[in-house]
Amino acid sequence: MLGLGVAGVAAAPPLQRGLESFLGAASDKDPTGLTDLLPNGGGFRYYSVASSVPHRDASSYRLKIDGLVDRPTTHSLADLRALPQTRLVRDVQCVTGWRVPSTPFEGVRLSRLLDAAGVRPTARAVRFTCFDGTYSESLTLRQARRADVLVALRMQDKDLGHSHGGPVRLYVAPMYFYKSAKWLSGIELTDEVVPGYWERRGYDVDAWVGDSNGRDDEPTEV
Repeated sequence: MLGLGVAGVAAAPPLQRGLESFLGAASDKDPTGLTDLLPNGGGFRYYSVASSVPHRDASSYRLKIDGLVDRPTTHSLADLRALPQTRLVRDVQCVTGWRVPSTPFEGVRLSRLLDAAGVRPTARAVRFTCFDGTYSESLTLRQARRADVLVALRMQDKDLGHSHGGPVRLYVAPMYFYKSAKWLSGIELTDEVVPGYWERRGYDVDAWVGDSNGRDDEPTEV
């Protein structure tokens, strides 16, 4: 029995990594969404509102910043990696109830990209679009300038994989995770908040953990 227990402990990490890889790949090809119901590595679950999502790599990825800016810009993945990086460790909280504690994210502060593009005085909000062709999100300009809002390139000390929204996703640390749009491809400055995919289906636009969507979860670490 002791030998079996030791063998189980030794085998657990590679088995978990294999399960995570398998479920991640399966969810990419599953039009039913049933694989999204299975918990995955570190407690995460995979969600997509599109039946399939094209892959982007270092050579094909582009992030466009436009709208009410003085200098519309397109960034490659190499451009984003060359900018100063910020690391945050916060709990990830989903509005459906699951939480992944102390999750590291790394990337470029959104405020840095906005400043580089030159936000016009008439801008009041930021709209985010994704290369799945379906998902969108929005923040007020004040929210977008917070120091804990990132254009994230890494999660859990690894480059963002496709299933977790890579190679680049939004990360809004103090809000429920649906605000952290996966597969980020566009940042548009607008004169008002444009409700995103889930907001058009009844979710709160201001999605602060513990103070929105009828939930009373403890806020994520600050």
